[in-house]
Amino acid sequence: MRRLLRLLRILLVVYRHGLDQLALEGFRHRWVRALARLLALGRDLSTPRGVRLRLALQELGPIFVKFGQMLSTRRDLLPRDIADELALLQDRVPPFDSDVAVRLIEKALGHPLEQLFSDFERTPVASASIAQVHFALLPEEHAGVGREVAVKVLRPGMLRVIDQDLALMRLLAGWVQRAWADGKRLKPREVVAEFDKYLHDELDLVREAANAAQLRRNMDGLGLVLIPQMVWDLCRPSVIVMERMHGVPISQVERLREAGVDIRKLAQSGVEIFFTQVFRDGFFHADMHPGNIMVSLAPQTFGWYIALDFGIIGTLSAFDKDYLAQNFIAFFQRDYRRVAELHLESGWVPADVRVDELEAAVRTVCEPQFERPLKDISLGQILMRLFQVSRRFKVEIQPQLVLLQKTLLNVEGLGRQLDPDLDLWSTAQPFLRRWMRSQVGWPALREHLKREAPRYAQYLPALPRLAHQALEHGVPSRERDLYRQLLAEQRRTNALLQGLVGFGLGVLAVLVVLALWTSRPL
Repeated sequence: MRRLLRLLRILLVVYRHGLDQLALEGFRHRWVRALARLLALGRDLSTPRGVRLRLALQELGPIFVKFGQMLSTRRDLLPRDIADELALLQDRVPPFDSDVAVRLIEKALGHPLEQLFSDFERTPVASASIAQVHFALLPEEHAGVGREVAVKVLRPGMLRVIDQDLALMRLLAGWVQRAWADGKRLKPREVVAEFDKYLHDELDLVREAANAAQLRRNMDGLGLVLIPQMVWDLCRPSVIVMERMHGVPISQVERLREAGVDIRKLAQSGVEIFFTQVFRDGFFHADMHPGNIMVSLAPQTFGWYIALDFGIIGTLSAFDKDYLAQNFIAFFQRDYRRVAELHLESGWVPADVRVDELEAAVRTVCEPQFERPLKDISLGQILMRLFQVSRRFKVEIQPQLVLLQKTLLNVEGLGRQLDPDLDLWSTAQPFLRRWMRSQVGWPALREHLKREAPRYAQYLPALPRLAHQALEHGVPSRERDLYRQLLAEQRRTNALLQGLVGFGLGVLAVLVVLALWTSRPL
């Protein structure tokens, strides 16, 4: 009954904002489209469809807001106007009661609050749909990150609410995929499954703490960014405690300028941090909007970035990194043939696509970019346009690349908010070229051999056995079965021959004994 009432409320909000028109007009059956025109009578639907969708998601609550935010990154699936409007969704949620937060913290950590912290600020400093954050002080005897900490606690009952709304989303996705004309291409079931994984990952705060620890280790020594250290003995799936970071929100540009921060250098540092995480580490902070970034004013780390909130992390394989670097370099050399070949070499394009047709489509989209100054060219927009071209050729866009494109748009927007004249390509190009050089030639081969040497030392003695196993398993199944039957027959034949030989030898021995016995003199 609760699920039915929730579904009725969703349908009511959909009707109020005219989203039924977006849905029904896309159905295959003419009578359904006729019903859509009939339902539109007497309603003012002049507001753009993207705005109506955004307002409806905000009214349906935080889980649907997060779903809209995730959808805004799938520009390979959505029309541009809808994706742009969904990108405006903000995760603003009133905080839940502090007494409830205290009870949740005590239950998760197994001790009264007074034993855990010498001071605890009951008023939360930040609140979102999944969790909220309180500042606190650790007891003096607690060693490690220092006394000032931030405590992040999950909202109560989140798992139940999320599972209910996800069940409804899966139901609606099934309807859309079966009945909508564009349902197969939009892959609504796969999108909901991706959102399911995305949300459940965020619900495990220990996972977020582990992401922060990995990022902190990767960034150590770069001298550009600070990552909070985790208090591991106070980290649980529903509560994590971390070092409190002091800084100025990066959106307060005037305050940073007054403090003496070099804004132009700050913008360039953000680009370097991002490309280091992507191409050197293949592990990047994928939620770099201004709300999650501060700037340090401490003397030792003056002008460094401070990153927060590590629930969404992107990862790239060596293949992904090579694909991206070659795409960017080919684009700025206007080598559209190479861009098309890279799409084909990736294996994500159907085999029947002609490379010259894909090259022409890429040229049509990308060539107008060069009519503007380099500082106005957006690498994020380039990726987005390539994804749009890819959609026409039925390219399977990989989720990790979509997440990267969304993060790159965030980084560009942040950089140009700080420095409108930021030339992202001039900042990124030397890094990309250095990375490409490190991947080819003798230095790269030497590093690869050094990295793989322990594994080679383990495999070399076992190589003959492994080769035999590989050859045996390489035989087709039918031939392998026949080979095994022949071996079995051979073993049986050998056993029979051995038995006959043994019997013959036994008979011969008996005959010899009898002959000797009979030839003995009386």
